[in-house]
Amino acid sequence: MPPIKPTLTDVARLAGVSEITVSRVVRGKGPIAAETRERVRRAVETLGYVPNRAAGTLASAASLFIGVILPSMHNIVFPEVLRGIYEGLAGSPYQPLLGVTEYNREKEQEILASLLAWQPMAIITAGSDHTETTRRLLLESGVRVAELMDTDGDPVDLAVGFSHRQAGYDSGKHLISRGYRRFGYVGHDWDADRRARFRYEGLVAALAEAGLSLAGEVHVDGPSSAKAGTEMLAKLLGAAPDIDVAVFVNDDMAVGGYFHCLSAGIAVKDGLALFGFNGLDIGQAIPLPLSTVRSDRFLIGRIAAERIIAEPKRPAETAIVDTGYEILEGATA
Repeated sequence: MPPIKPTLTDVARLAGVSEITVSRVVRGKGPIAAETRERVRRAVETLGYVPNRAAGTLASAASLFIGVILPSMHNIVFPEVLRGIYEGLAGSPYQPLLGVTEYNREKEQEILASLLAWQPMAIITAGSDHTETTRRLLLESGVRVAELMDTDGDPVDLAVGFSHRQAGYDSGKHLISRGYRRFGYVGHDWDADRRARFRYEGLVAALAEAGLSLAGEVHVDGPSSAKAGTEMLAKLLGAAPDIDVAVFVNDDMAVGGYFHCLSAGIAVKDGLALFGFNGLDIGQAIPLPLSTVRSDRFLIGRIAAERIIAEPKRPAETAIVDTGYEILEGATA
């Protein structure tokens, strides 16, 4: 049985105002006292109320939209996911409406509330790391929900991707099997990227099983980039000069580490091994192809879109589609 959605009347009752006042607040129309506006805002968030912006339009037209919420369009990973979504929707009448959160969970909540107001047929978002309000809105919306990239959480409806914790663990086991014992780690902001933290936890678990631990680690205070990878590897080597392998949060940072080795006269692999994550083309185009983990982001997006349009009504049971990953031996580790 689908959940009962809160109504404008419910919001008015909780806020202690009239329905007309609630309507004006949610539509941003008319003069409303700041204190009243805040009471209505709190009631809206508490109840998970979503106004129907599609009221007065054709329901069939409104149902042709699919809301897509991605963390970034600067990182090549997510444009590849979006390409897969478009491929999965090809030949269907559905069209995506895109929102970008810049890895901000509160921004995701705002975008989701805005998209749900247009009564989309489905919501596609990245990962399961949401605010409590976002998760409640997803659960109570009744529409199909696909959470991409990460299968380590508890899906609202459909999760498509792979376990980042397992990928980190397998990376550690792979490097240990190749004889590396003194590990360093180069990361970025875990608060923004929970999947990176899962990979780190998996790596640390693999090391612990072998009686090892990280000899040093550094984290850039901000987003990942090749420049940050260059700077952070130099910092890591200053603190832990005897490491024999540096594991990077992703390929962007690892490529930057490769450039640092070139400029510092460090023999990559023989003097210091480098290992990344994502399997980006740029990592395979450098003179020594990067050792890394490759995931199929295009496939993740395509499968999510195909599953949703094949079964537009949310099923009673949640589902996980594991798309897997591949360790590329490369030439840097």
